[in-house]
Amino acid sequence: MNLSVGLQVRQSQSLVMTPQLLQSIRLLQFHHVELQAFLEREAEANPLIELAAPGLDPSGEAPFGDASTGTDGDAPPVWAAEAPPGAVTGEDGGAQAFTDATHSGALPHPDDGEAFLAAPRELVRGGAGAGESGFDDRLEGLAEAPASRSAHAVTEIADIIADARERRIAEWVFADLDEAGYCPADWAERAERLALPRAAAEAMLARLQAAAEPAGLFARDLAECLAIQLRRRGRFDPVIAAVLAHLPLLARRDFAALARLTGEDEAGLLDILREIRTLDPRPGAGLGIGAGLGRTEAVLPDVVVRAMANGAGWQVDLNAAAFPRLLVDQRYVQTVLAGEPTADERAFVSRCQQNATWLARSLDQRARTILKVATEIVRRQDGFLHEGVSGLKPMTLMDVAEAVGLHESTVSRVTANKFMATPRGTVEMKFFFTVAIAASDGGEAHSAESVKLRIARLIGAEGPGAVLSDDDIAAALKGEGIDLARRTVAKYREALGLPSSVQRRREMNARRLAG
Repeated sequence: MNLSVGLQVRQSQSLVMTPQLLQSIRLLQFHHVELQAFLEREAEANPLIELAAPGLDPSGEAPFGDASTGTDGDAPPVWAAEAPPGAVTGEDGGAQAFTDATHSGALPHPDDGEAFLAAPRELVRGGAGAGESGFDDRLEGLAEAPASRSAHAVTEIADIIADARERRIAEWVFADLDEAGYCPADWAERAERLALPRAAAEAMLARLQAAAEPAGLFARDLAECLAIQLRRRGRFDPVIAAVLAHLPLLARRDFAALARLTGEDEAGLLDILREIRTLDPRPGAGLGIGAGLGRTEAVLPDVVVRAMANGAGWQVDLNAAAFPRLLVDQRYVQTVLAGEPTADERAFVSRCQQNATWLARSLDQRARTILKVATEIVRRQDGFLHEGVSGLKPMTLMDVAEAVGLHESTVSRVTANKFMATPRGTVEMKFFFTVAIAASDGGEAHSAESVKLRIARLIGAEGPGAVLSDDDIAAALKGEGIDLARRTVAKYREALGLPSSVQRRREMNARRLAG
């Protein structure tokens, strides 16, 4: 066998993902909050990048400046991309206020339980600022959203428990209420960390449950929440206790099983049902409403759709408030170069200038791509804008990708975590992509969302003597030209949170007897 060395020339092609290309792909799928945070990090590392507040400047120029001059000069508006007829461009999308909640609302975990309890400091009622108590950093922002429930809990604990040491324990163990107003699920673990016996922790919890307002606060589950409220009314007895211990049976209106378990007749169970209906299963849900108790977090749409004045189509605009403005400071470059910089300094400035310019272009391309995809969605979903969900047409990512000349994965990134404000409300752009349900008569296919709406309407129109089974619903839909199997009807009904026909019939009978 002979071995030899030779040279060969081959030509090949390969796709290389440059850092700039990867950055552009990430920017496409960023939510506007994530995008703002990313740009702030870039501005910290790059002295040439300047961030301005999202939106148009007073002169009405585009959200992005000219990367070559560092001013809002002659750069074309980012929404001046090609769009199908019916889309008018160049207006501000009408920004909404947006609140980015930054506090978790959770009380801090002490490193040392004994040291935590022995520290000579107390929480101030309301949880906002402790003055000289030394607890400012631990409860900073407790009275701000979304920690308003915890702040209310701290106030209730201070009213109920007078001893400073016990109050501090209760604040640590029980103050982190969930959205319903129930005490934290890990309260037993917190008590154990502080070497608090289980019996003592349960006694402290019972004190809070007995006196806290609104009634039901600090409950561990739904049954206990209802029991607390019934005790306050003097209506808690062994029969009601047995009913609360079997709430799933009550939810299904299975009065026969409840009668066997409680020994109560159907009329008595209906009285109990009427009483339970007057209770509040989520006593903490309203604590975020009102001054000082929290703020509502609004959804900021990326695209705004309005009907044109002449009624000839729809106007599709980018919401300038959702697109941060980035400027490249060329004066900084001139200042550095005028001072006879070293080779390393020149390389650094050149690299920063290149990165900033590329980032500005990527943001501009991101805005153009979002507008292009949104305009195509509006063109295809004209029925939704006129009629609502019933007019929604089946549409896939591939349909839009082929229409706008993009890859399917690009359309997926563009529509991820993006919202569109329409005359029918603000919806996520992913909402418009639904599977097609074949028509039984061979006509135009129906979208899954519109079929769900029809199922909900059929169930909503039921009467006490005309409850539809899944087979009945499938037959009714077939009569409307929608070919849907019974199991698919059941799947859509469950996705809507609607009970079965047996449960609905029991509910109607219970309402009829209770009324």
